[in-house]
Amino acid sequence: MGMAIFKQSNGMYAVNIVASCGVLTPDQLAGLGKAARDCGVFRLKLTTRQTIVAVLDKEQIPRLVERLPELGLAVSPYGGAVRAVKACAGNAALCPRALGDALDLGIAIQEQYLGREVPKDVKIAVAGCPRGCTDPLCADFGIVARGAGTFDVFLGGRGGSAKPVHGQLLANRVAREDIFPLLNHVLERYTALAQPKERLSAVVARLGLDPFLPPPGLITADDAQETVDEEFLAFLGGKGSDQSG
Repeated sequence: MGMAIFKQSNGMYAVNIVASCGVLTPDQLAGLGKAARDCGVFRLKLTTRQTIVAVLDKEQIPRLVERLPELGLAVSPYGGAVRAVKACAGNAALCPRALGDALDLGIAIQEQYLGREVPKDVKIAVAGCPRGCTDPLCADFGIVARGAGTFDVFLGGRGGSAKPVHGQLLANRVAREDIFPLLNHVLERYTALAQPKERLSAVVARLGLDPFLPPPGLITADDAQETVDEEFLAFLGGKGSDQSG
């Protein structure tokens, strides 16, 4: 596993900086801005993985990197590691369509799993409703809130490819606290079954879902009534009120 620092076409280097699923406090943002000025950063770029890329000269990289911990930030791990987690603003305080607390769950997953060693980079995405603003079906491990404190979990998606793959449903109506043992189980099975540097999606394509299914007792069955985004389901079924002829 290494750090996500890459040479750019213009000869400068990009340092990929991780925050809490893209959430920064005003002090963190101001502190990062000051550090960027002090280190001669050319540009700051928001990424699709809810990280921030700082583009700067190679000799300035150590100065910038050593400033990050005091801001509660870090350089993203890269290469055989669990990457930064994507999570939407889905919770009761922020998004009116949220069926579950995606943001806090995503932050908790990142705090526990960021940088964990795996055969090939693993991407995790959490969405607060079926609209999937964080592309959970294109993640190695995708989580979608269903309501009543439960989530559907999809496995084996891959978006960063000329041939994207949608994840398959691994488990439905999983309680929040059971997401963690399920993710542990998946990462352990992936590590045991993968060929060298084989993506999780490739392992699922090769072996199917069966080797990753949760064993009895790992997760708790939930019979609670789910909350449904009726408007969005109607849209998917071609029954939206604005549909015509």
